[in-house]
Amino acid sequence: MLIFHEEPLFFVIHRVKQILSKEAKVQFAVPDPDKGAGLYAGELLAAGERHRPWRVWFDLAEKLECRFLTPERFSESHVLISLEKLPALQLQTLSSVTEKYGAASEFARIQKLEESSLLLDYLEALGRIPLETGNRVLSLGVNRAEEWKLFDYLGVKGLEYVGIDHSSSALEEARKTFPGPNYHFIEADINQLDHLKLGKFHLLMALGTLQSPGIDDRAVLRYCVQQLIETSGSLLFAFPNAKYQDAELLYGARMKNFAQAELSLLVKDLAFYRKYLHQHDFKVFITGKYYSLITAVRNKT
Repeated sequence: MLIFHEEPLFFVIHRVKQILSKEAKVQFAVPDPDKGAGLYAGELLAAGERHRPWRVWFDLAEKLECRFLTPERFSESHVLISLEKLPALQLQTLSSVTEKYGAASEFARIQKLEESSLLLDYLEALGRIPLETGNRVLSLGVNRAEEWKLFDYLGVKGLEYVGIDHSSSALEEARKTFPGPNYHFIEADINQLDHLKLGKFHLLMALGTLQSPGIDDRAVLRYCVQQLIETSGSLLFAFPNAKYQDAELLYGARMKNFAQAELSLLVKDLAFYRKYLHQHDFKVFITGKYYSLITAVRNKT
């Protein structure tokens, strides 16, 4: 059993990684994080042991692609940390491209609004957007329209919603959830928005959609800003900065053959969107963790 007292973190991680290279699970005892409230990570407790808050161990589990199991009491001063390696990511293959995110896909199991970080970031972004009764909302890649559930929670009533997606099965689920006359769903390719008579909107949303393979996001962005947004309208985009592995949400945009997150493409996209929206008289906010959110509201004249 590994028991850590005053060892530096790089030594702890080295030993943990050694075990995980051979075993699927590692257990080790560390000073109880609850006993060091108010101390910075690495500061010494009265007994001369090194304090680290729970966040250090949560972050370590995520970085090592492990599941953080329920801690146990090891002694009066120590707790037992258990990390279990996540199974390798399995890519699902479906016969229909349009049903990659459909009702029968692995994606359909994901409920993003049950992830506290995603939910709070999304609520914060929505709080910046001015909406009134009768305003129109457009969601690109709407899927099951889960994001619409929060508008009533925020007290925004009487909106008209339009959702576009190319998955017929996902839209069928969305229609069951939102059967009212103010909800409209269109099965279409968002690369061809100019073929649809959509009108103007007070809010346009695309959450985790524009970076999907096969979408010309720059062309979609330009069309949205130039053709679909009211003069007082706003936009809300979300860019994935995470992946799911065995149902665990892990931080960081991943590229093939990279062991850790590589953010250069994400940063490039965020910089382009921010610059373009500034040029079109929007005030832009970039927030979020597991998803980078771009909220754009018109500058007041």
